[in-house]
Amino acid sequence: MRILLLCHAFNSLCQRLYGELGARGHRLSIEFDIADSVAEEAVQLFRPQLIVAPYLRRAIPASIWRQHSCLIVHPGIVGDRGPSALDWAIQEGEPEWGVTVLQATGELDGGPVWASERFPMRVARKSSLYRHEVTEAATCAVLRAVERFAGGHFAPTPVAPGDAGVRGRQRPLISQAERAIDWRRHSSAQVLARLNAADGFPGVADHLFGEPCRLFDACPEDSLRGGPPGEVIAWREGAILRATVDGAVWIGHVQRAAPPASFKLPAAQVFASSLADVPEAPLAGFFAPHGRTWQDIRYQEAGQVGFLHFDFYNGAMSSRQCRRLLAAWQWATRRPLRVLVLMGGRDFWSNGIHLHSIEAAESPADESWANINAIDDLAEAIIRSDGLLTIAALQGNCGAGGCFLARAADLVWARAGVLLNPHYRNMGNLFGSEYWTYLLPARVGVEGARSMMRNRLPMSAAAGVAAGLVDACLAADRDAFRVDVARRAAELAASPELAGRLHDKRARRQADEAAKPLARYRAEELAELQRNFYGFDPSYHVARYHFVHKTPQSWTPRHLAIHRDLGWSVPQ
Repeated sequence: MRILLLCHAFNSLCQRLYGELGARGHRLSIEFDIADSVAEEAVQLFRPQLIVAPYLRRAIPASIWRQHSCLIVHPGIVGDRGPSALDWAIQEGEPEWGVTVLQATGELDGGPVWASERFPMRVARKSSLYRHEVTEAATCAVLRAVERFAGGHFAPTPVAPGDAGVRGRQRPLISQAERAIDWRRHSSAQVLARLNAADGFPGVADHLFGEPCRLFDACPEDSLRGGPPGEVIAWREGAILRATVDGAVWIGHVQRAAPPASFKLPAAQVFASSLADVPEAPLAGFFAPHGRTWQDIRYQEAGQVGFLHFDFYNGAMSSRQCRRLLAAWQWATRRPLRVLVLMGGRDFWSNGIHLHSIEAAESPADESWANINAIDDLAEAIIRSDGLLTIAALQGNCGAGGCFLARAADLVWARAGVLLNPHYRNMGNLFGSEYWTYLLPARVGVEGARSMMRNRLPMSAAAGVAAGLVDACLAADRDAFRVDVARRAAELAASPELAGRLHDKRARRQADEAAKPLARYRAEELAELQRNFYGFDPSYHVARYHFVHKTPQSWTPRHLAIHRDLGWSVPQ
């Protein structure tokens, strides 16, 4: 079928549905919901048989839903209505939640139901639940609804709040007053619930050191405590620790209410001058401690297999984070290991350089240069690690330079459901580095590399395997994926063929170095990036500014809105 995806932005859920529906043979086009007239024009041009709206912030106009079947993806259980469905569920501690696919009508979230899915809730940030449980449930429900629509015989079920067996109800947009934390009364669990429910967007409005700001990226603390509730009692790297009535909670990121930097940044970076009299609470090393605490880089070991986790917020890697991860990598390679697995984080493996930290720098061009060189140093260390087998295990999504940092490892294993965006062009035609000009053609061929870097669309893990970018697509379930990774890594470490495999790896690296040194690949990539960072074309700096400040979309890119391509016609 011809299916139009109408969405506020091309977020992770939209990208997942785009890949899943496209893999099933549907012809897809995308339009950002900028204005009624824009959506109406898209419908007129594409003539869709079905409209699917995975992520909207306003209602579809009657001029469209009266004339076309429109399926809305609502992140709530059947009968739930309102724009803050997932927020309320997290803050109120719902043990189970779901996703409903319903038909657009004149009543917000009140149309008949085409499909629904439920899932058990875990204690986690809203952004994490959205990228995992909500996305998986929405994918299953949308695929079922599309299949039912295509069949032509399914009658969607009208549902009203209060119907027998329906727990969902109509709830308003959750306000900051309802999100507010009372540090003198709320327990650590209650504080975490409120912060988790607002994570990603919009955050919880609060004050730190007398300054208004919004709080994000919370983490529980099991050992450190003391001080009046609400007081900052310690800091570690980018995070600060605030006392509660029964313990303490880490805050990883904040957003100032006003300039100079009114976008999300590490809390300890934003309030560095205010932390002079607050004690630092460094960790003794990289090993994962007992109990819960804030630790963005941690190491685990099982026999001759090491697992290096780096859980950086939104997958962004600043210059300092790259240098710290490089130090952790160098330390781990000196352990008595045969296999070292780069696990990334639960939600993201890596999205490359840290655009927010770059935007906040005194010279964004200089910080861009420092950041790309820091991540290149890490990539080079992984490429040159010839004494053990290296694996990148992608639990979460991976984009831009993160994709090629992963490819620096000997093997790349991705969880089914992970999205890859192996390109840089969406960031102002950035050329990119991380030795992609060396790593990518060796895997997918010269023409395949050229095509992949021109393409600006997401790639599923299965598509990554088919293209040669990924070596294996493993279990979709997060826990099953980690178990499978550990089992496979242990088998490789115990294999009698490993010594020969490492010998071949060293020989191949020596031959590659003789043919063209890594230093030349890096110099050529950095020469292109120097033009991006310091040249006359400001495209990268403009794109980064709009990304960091979340500037509303003013048009839909042509690679998404294929119905707007010049000369494109719809077959009758």
